[in-house]
Amino acid sequence: MQINYDFLDSYTFKNKQMTVRNHVVMAPTTLRASFEDGSVTDNELRYYQMRSGGPGIIVSEVAHVNHLGKGWEGGISAADDDKIPGLSRLASAIQSGGAKAILQLFSAGRQTTTAILRGEQPVSASAVAYPRGDFETPRALTHQEIAQTIDDFAAATKRAILAGFDGVELHGANLYLMQQFFSPDSNQRDDIWGGTLAKRMRFGLAVTAKVAQTIEQYADRPFLLGYRQSPEEPMTPGITLQDSLAFVNKLIDLPVDYVHLSLKDALQTPFKDKDDQTKIVDYYRQALPDDFPLMVAGLVKQPAQVEELMDTGVTFAAMGRELIVEPNWVQKVKMNDERAIRYAISPADFDLLGVPKPLEQWLLTRFKNGLPVTTDLEFDPNKPWRYYKSTPVKVPQPIDPTKLMTLKKKG
Repeated sequence: MQINYDFLDSYTFKNKQMTVRNHVVMAPTTLRASFEDGSVTDNELRYYQMRSGGPGIIVSEVAHVNHLGKGWEGGISAADDDKIPGLSRLASAIQSGGAKAILQLFSAGRQTTTAILRGEQPVSASAVAYPRGDFETPRALTHQEIAQTIDDFAAATKRAILAGFDGVELHGANLYLMQQFFSPDSNQRDDIWGGTLAKRMRFGLAVTAKVAQTIEQYADRPFLLGYRQSPEEPMTPGITLQDSLAFVNKLIDLPVDYVHLSLKDALQTPFKDKDDQTKIVDYYRQALPDDFPLMVAGLVKQPAQVEELMDTGVTFAAMGRELIVEPNWVQKVKMNDERAIRYAISPADFDLLGVPKPLEQWLLTRFKNGLPVTTDLEFDPNKPWRYYKSTPVKVPQPIDPTKLMTLKKKG
């Protein structure tokens, strides 16, 4: 039976008069495959080009806006003008199949190391190390350095415009610098950049305003501005959902085109208040204007899940892990070929799927529990989206037809 999914319909950003072909977004995925200086490689281009034919929007892996913002080896750089040609090739690879290309921008802040920064000490809002694990203590950015970092986000945006991207997304999530300024855990300043909730909002809002001004000044075509946010933090003190909703109410006064929520589960309830059974997306839908675009990422895999997310009022479903496994996810849904969709990856298929070696190694080691790998799982052929841990769960076996007839006679 052919299912006419609403998420396959096109969508137009009214303020920018930009139309995207569907409501599926490829979420930013860290490939760790750039050259040492942050230049784009052919391996990255192949990965994006293979996935460019399905989603309406592809948000690139995050690019650092200055040298102190580098978070890992193999990260993309948007910190210098000499990176524009490579960024242009990246934008073209994404657009080659019809997807809109969004460059995500960030500074890692304290989520990096002195080794990665080639001898420089990591920086943050305050000299407070990440409380979980063995992390270096960063130094607090000075007021002048904060102002320069804001300018660096704007300069990186200009490079994205010149490179031919269709927009930028500011990474205010996942414990990076923009979130570090917002969090009472990592921001313990007592100047204009910290202390009260309003002051902790200031850095993120200032970056957004400066980037919006840059777009207004330099973009000669429709160019999107998005903001990614993690609504809560596990630390105490840490960001609360109420903090994040207050921030969003300020954010939408600026010319922002969408908000992107980074969640573990797209339909999760708040984890800081176990008694609260209201979905986080419902809180955001209530806080945002009715027609304001909301993008949500969080373990979305099956077409029915995407449709359910749309039914809650979410505008875009962002898929990361599933599009690693299945580059042709959208195409197969459109062709009514859902049975052919992969939901786990075989180690034999990494090259076939264009997965760069650094990402392959990450998936098979540190991220091993975050993505189904067929050699570690048992598979139900009758329900191909279901994979089971091989030890605790047995695969359901089809009933023997002769036994089924015996059961019917006894009944």
